Amino acid sequence: MLHTAVGWHVELEFKEDDTRTRAAAMVRLPDGSEVRGHGHASRHDSDANQPRVGEEVAGARALNDIALQLLDKAHGEIDAAAGRPSHPISV
Repeated sequence: MLHTAVGWHVELEFKEDDTRTRAAAMVRLPDGSEVRGHGHASRHDSDANQPRVGEEVAGARALNDIALQLLDKAHGEIDAAAGRPSHPISV
């Protein structure tokens, strides 16, 4: 059976200061809808200034936010198609 490849477009943006990194993530789905997530990371005063590490932590948290929203969206769609509550989807 031949399957069509589907792609998702994901964007991540960061805002940083001396101790905090904020990340905003967005995934655009093939139907044109968008899911947005946010994450943050904080650097303790005693930690070395490593902006890339802050981006990785904040970015991972933003993507995790999106992942949880997508699981909830999928669960709702399964329930709607089945006409009854389905088993929870675990991470």
